[in-house]
Amino acid sequence: MLIAFSVAPSGTGDTDGSVHDAVAAAVRVVRESGLSHRTTSMFTEIEGPDWDTVMDVVKRATEAVMPFGSRVSLVLKADIRPGYTGELDGKLDRLERAIDAADTE
Repeated sequence: MLIAFSVAPSGTGDTDGSVHDAVAAAVRVVRESGLSHRTTSMFTEIEGPDWDTVMDVVKRATEAVMPFGSRVSLVLKADIRPGYTGELDGKLDRLERAIDAADTE
């Protein structure tokens, strides 16, 4: 199961709108989980064996952001494909092969 999520506080009172400290707290939870993951400028992706495992990490990451504002926003997208592992990189590898194949046509 793959989850892409973004979590951020609002109501921080911070005039520059930066949420990097809050996001760092969430990413720390993901890294400590031991699950395969990737963080980009907009989302963190996690791969795990099942709903309970992955959603527990998302919940704890969200809770880590709560002290940084009066409310928290969570955006989540899931790719649920039982029986598949290694898809965090596998999906990108297949995409690159498809692009390469199209370029050679």
